Amino acid sequence: MRNATVGFVNFIRRCSMTPAARVQAAIELLDQIIEAARGQGAPADRLIAAYFKQRRYAGSKDRRAVRELVYRVVRHCGEIPASGRAAMLALAQSDPALRDQFDGSAHGPAPIGASEKPAQHGAAPSWLLDALRASDINAEQATALMDRAPLDIRVNALKSDPAAIDLPEPGEAMAGTPGLRYDAGTRVEEWPHYRDGLIEVQDHGSQLACAAMRAAPGETVIDLCAGAGGKTLALAAAMNNRGTLIACDTDRGRLAKLAPRAERAGAAIADTILLDPGRELEALADHATAADLVLVDAPCSGTGTLRRKPEAKWRITPDALSRYTGVQDRLLDIAAALVRPGGRLGFVTCSLLDDEGAARIKAFLERNPRFAAKTIELPVGSARGDGVRLDPFHHGTDGFFIAMMRAA
Repeated sequence: MRNATVGFVNFIRRCSMTPAARVQAAIELLDQIIEAARGQGAPADRLIAAYFKQRRYAGSKDRRAVRELVYRVVRHCGEIPASGRAAMLALAQSDPALRDQFDGSAHGPAPIGASEKPAQHGAAPSWLLDALRASDINAEQATALMDRAPLDIRVNALKSDPAAIDLPEPGEAMAGTPGLRYDAGTRVEEWPHYRDGLIEVQDHGSQLACAAMRAAPGETVIDLCAGAGGKTLALAAAMNNRGTLIACDTDRGRLAKLAPRAERAGAAIADTILLDPGRELEALADHATAADLVLVDAPCSGTGTLRRKPEAKWRITPDALSRYTGVQDRLLDIAAALVRPGGRLGFVTCSLLDDEGAARIKAFLERNPRFAAKTIELPVGSARGDGVRLDPFHHGTDGFFIAMMRAA
């Protein structure tokens, strides 16, 4: 009888987290996220998963509500807050219903004190807003980084006809790609089409970046910073599995995820090469001056993806930005050594900052007179230096800089 009673109580607890308790849970999570951001610790999604793993009494609706509240708060705050409570108070200033939850009830947050200071509202820390402004992203355009991003998919042409695929829900067609747009939170991962590799989750901007590479059947293509392979799979589809596609990365864990993804997508990857930082050309010696196309999807600040990873704005620092630009220069020079005469070198960053876009290509071309900038033709985008920039405000995509160079 006692076990039945305990089970019933746990069931009730799973179903009855109060609104005030949800706010307090979000505050506790925000404290963890802020601490992790300051110390370059675990990302927010991992912290949220761990938090609820230890609190199994929270039902699915509670978990979803707390998660959404946490990200609302993160998007709302510019400078890194002093605490999770200060961050929540910042959002409560514009949300009376949320402010009412500071009622001191059991499991809820304490009443708001007269001297408490809420965190600062804004799209990003002031130094980052200044850097965006210097790259012609004004305050109004920067506010688009606070929005929640939609969910975009790419229809995998290796397994399905993009014009004829029958999906559980109709999506919005996107210019220039075999992709569809859905509302954020659409559970496409539960669709059999996703399980069977007919579709991949990929932002429209990322799909356009792959389309700009113009990878063609029969070519030798090297994805120098493949990561888990999102763009690699798009290149394989563009090549129709004909030619040689090589995926490289310095991160063993991320690269290991490519093989099962490629098998699910039916994508032919000729080779995966784990690179040793600083010794990349040794591992790639057999491919020197042999590639028709080398894609450098370079590590960057991620300022273009703040809609998806909003706490990243608290992790970026001027010093980190400087390190990224140094890595980008080095990767471009490595890629240059792999491109055959007449071949192409593509450069992509998910950044809105000129330091990680137009300025990098300008510096590269000055160092490498063998290469010349090549015009990119896309249905959306704004010219930026010797490349094209996409941004959430004007184009509804994540922020990207895309450039293409051709070797003499």
